[in-house]
Order: sequence, then structure tokens, then C-alpha cells
Amino acid sequence: MDIMLFHSVHGPRPAVHDAADRLRAAGHRVHVPDLFDGQTAETVEEGRALKDKIGKEELLRRAVLAAAPYSERGLLYAGFSLGGSVAQTLALGDTKARGLLLLHGTSDIAENASVDELPVQLHVADPDPFESHDWLTAWYLRMRQTGADVEIYRYPGAGHLYTDPGLPDYDEPAAEETWRIALAFIASL
Repeated sequence: MDIMLFHSVHGPRPAVHDAADRLRAAGHRVHVPDLFDGQTAETVEEGRALKDKIGKEELLRRAVLAAAPYSERGLLYAGFSLGGSVAQTLALGDTKARGLLLLHGTSDIAENASVDELPVQLHVADPDPFESHDWLTAWYLRMRQTGADVEIYRYPGAGHLYTDPGLPDYDEPAAEETWRIALAFIASL
């Protein structure tokens, strides 16, 4: 399966490439676009400054351009935090999307969004400073209204980007459980 994997606000860090290698080892073709032109951020604040400097519209334009050569085959869109937001936006706009894997992040949903039983899996810390319980409940209900088939996995006590071993949020047991479940999800598609 072709997977379009988007990085977090920290940029294309080693953990993103390690995740892509993990997916490739499971037999998938993984594409990792660099939405930040090679820049990385050590902190969320630095990453947000990079994101804001580039701008939301430009980030989405770059993501669409990266996905376009592969979208005819039917992509699984995936992303970490900010990258999850980008992946969600693209998946909801792509009638050939095969699935959506969200790690640590979601996004607003357009009023006219509609999909035909799109498989969606979300992995998120519990609690998560960027994905409150109220937000996730509303997001889940809205995603279901679009026609998505949604599963949410919560990881108590984990930090926001708990799958990145280079960040303070890292939680190895939660990360390994996430990858076990995510790989099974992808295999089921």
C-alpha cells in the first residue's frame, strides 16, 4: 500500500523517517514529504513559528503536490500531530483514499465533508494538551457524520508526541502498542 506520512510541527525529524522505515519493513511504499523545506524545530514554539511563517495554505499546497503523483492508486494518509491535521484534510478530500492514520492530532472538519466508510484510526495521549476530551468527542461525532469508520486509542499518562524517542514526551510502551495496532490496521486495508 502507498502511505503518505506527514511530519509534526517539529519537522522531518529522525523519528518520522524511523516510522517510515517501520512501515516499509511491513511491505508498504511510504512517501515522507518535507513540508518545512528541511527545517526542524526543537520545541513546539519553534515549530509553530515555522508553520506560521510558511502559512497554512502553503503547507496544504505542498502536501497536495506531494500526494498528487500517488493519489490515483489510493493512498493511506498518515501524520504526526500537525501532520495528522494535514493528512485528515487531504484524506477527506480524496475520494480514492484508502484510510487515515492519525498519530497525536486531528483537525477541524469542513461542513461539506463526506466520505464512504473511510477507515480512520486515531492514537492520542490521555490527557493530551492539544486534543482535549471535549474536542475529541466532538471530532469523533463529526467524523462519524461524514461517513468515516473511526477508532480511537488513548494512552494514559503518555506525552503528546509519545512515539518520538528524541522528545521528552516519548513513552516506549505506548509507542510500541501504537505501532502494533496501527500496523494491524494498515494490513486490514
